[in-house]
Amino acid sequence: MASTAPKTTGKLTDTEPTVRLTVAQATVRFLAHQYVEHDGQQHKFFAGCLGIFGHGNVAGIGQALLQDEIDAAEASTEPGLKYVLGRNEQAMVHTAVAYARQQDRHRAWAVTASVGPGSTNMLTGAALATINRLPVLLLPSDTFATQVSSPVLQELELPGSGDVTVNDAFKPLSRYFDRVWRPEQLPAALLSAMRVLTDPAETGAATVALPQDVQAEAFDWPESLFAERTWHIARPLPEPSVIARAAEMVRAARKPLIVAGGGVIYSDANNALAEFASQTGIPVSESQAGKGSLLHEHPQNVGAVGSTGTTAANALAGDADVIIGIGTRYSDFTSASRTAFNNPDVRFVNINVASLDSVKQGGISVVADAREAIEALGLAVGDYRVSDKYRTRIGELRTEWNATVSDVCRADNGQPLNQNQVIGLVNTLSDPRDVVVCAAGSMPGDLHKLWRTRDRKGYHVEYGFSCMGYEIAGGIGVRMAAPDRDVFIMVGDGSYLMMATELVTAVQEGVKVIPVLVQNHGFASIGGLSESLGSQRFGTSYRYRSEDGRLAGDKLPVDLAANAASLGADVIRATTAAEFCDAVKAAKASDRTTVIHVETDPLTYAPDSHSWWDVPVSQVSTLASTQSAYARYVDWKKVQRPLVNPSDR
Repeated sequence: MASTAPKTTGKLTDTEPTVRLTVAQATVRFLAHQYVEHDGQQHKFFAGCLGIFGHGNVAGIGQALLQDEIDAAEASTEPGLKYVLGRNEQAMVHTAVAYARQQDRHRAWAVTASVGPGSTNMLTGAALATINRLPVLLLPSDTFATQVSSPVLQELELPGSGDVTVNDAFKPLSRYFDRVWRPEQLPAALLSAMRVLTDPAETGAATVALPQDVQAEAFDWPESLFAERTWHIARPLPEPSVIARAAEMVRAARKPLIVAGGGVIYSDANNALAEFASQTGIPVSESQAGKGSLLHEHPQNVGAVGSTGTTAANALAGDADVIIGIGTRYSDFTSASRTAFNNPDVRFVNINVASLDSVKQGGISVVADAREAIEALGLAVGDYRVSDKYRTRIGELRTEWNATVSDVCRADNGQPLNQNQVIGLVNTLSDPRDVVVCAAGSMPGDLHKLWRTRDRKGYHVEYGFSCMGYEIAGGIGVRMAAPDRDVFIMVGDGSYLMMATELVTAVQEGVKVIPVLVQNHGFASIGGLSESLGSQRFGTSYRYRSEDGRLAGDKLPVDLAANAASLGADVIRATTAAEFCDAVKAAKASDRTTVIHVETDPLTYAPDSHSWWDVPVSQVSTLASTQSAYARYVDWKKVQRPLVNPSDR
């Protein structure tokens, strides 16, 4: 029931001054005044806005960014929100996500797109950001809120729901979603998005859809909306009783193993982990996102674990009685589709800032910041040490694997190169602080096994979504976040052809990256997987059709080096180890984006992981190759375990 009471004399009338701005102008001004604080360090949260303008945002966000830029130039200051032009909306999100990852999730970008395909092109990027737990603010434009001219260009018409637009597809892909139908909704939407973006446990894509008419609509905003706001990025502390339970389990372990994930790096827990590993002697394996958690030279570092792991880490994982997961979400590659941790009595301790991840594998859930939890656990385990026998085994397995890597990466001068050798040469010739970037194909798995990380931020492989086309766009984001580091982008021809266009962005912005373009005339990873599953590499090579109509003819005359040059990059072709070394040195010495083009044999593989990845094989087939593959699949399924027993039993 509405109140009929008169206003009392004790209630003050709101006299706060207002500022008349469009919704788009207010959005830009608000974002420019958002700050974060972490460990006592404060800085702006948004580095800028990436965008491509169309009819849905050119007069809204586009006008607002222009006005911001001109006002800043006239005042001899930096724009509140720097604008960078991309070439593909998906790629822009990749650039933003890579930037956020390199910045340990403490800074981010906004991304604006026009209505219809401009916005839906961002969907893949949204999924990638959310899966990888990386912050990005998406500002997709939307069709008219007023619906006065409906249906308009690029509008989705559903006969049973007039309020649905294509932007509803962002809802399952975003950690936060809102649509601003009226100007009054904007403050709540932006504040809610900031809450999610700056929360380590909740972060991912935050999407605020802006109808094109609403963007240009004016409103009287309270001045307080544009005050500087500082968002604290917390370090949640572990509960003492939970740490005590975890420590009890660790102290009872005879063959413990740490699985370090991306959370170790994001929380800057690398030194704490190194000290804990040295103190206890517990070996440390790494997920894709966690590679660099412990530097390669540390004696407890046994390398990658799981489907693309080292034989050292996987041997220890198979025998381990206690797994200490730190900042990992236990993807199927990390767990080798639940075949890696094969001890029937294995138990888990899971340290993670997100409860979603901390309860996996039936483990003891330690919901806390990684650094805080490691330090607390180190104190709680006291004088615990692994046995001398176990320490010796760790050293032997580590030495054996390192010898294997050195052998497969050794390049003979004058001979054509394979992918292992290319990785080894880049690893050797790059500086310790340089960053290697990759995402999809055969390269991520090979890098996971072979790359020797020398800096905690020197390894950047997107393997949550493993998105083809991420590489060049992501490399640009890394370089923008770390302009004092050279960025080597390892990309195969398949992924390059997905989204090479962002080379133009790199050239326009003067952002130097070094793509190493590995040409093997097809999909090396899927080709190898296809063969192992009995599908005979079908549809995985770039070839003409033969006379019988199959894609089995001659190689296509595709010149990717010429393509890269046409997009404005410098290009160096290399065929031998000596030529490749010279190319890397020249690229590092240059201040321009330089592509190194090298052909490799797709049939030369990295060393086997002695592991598995669950990809179903056809149960029924007339092909002998498929029948054989299915028999192997059945054997591996017998090893696969649900791992649902509670670890505190």
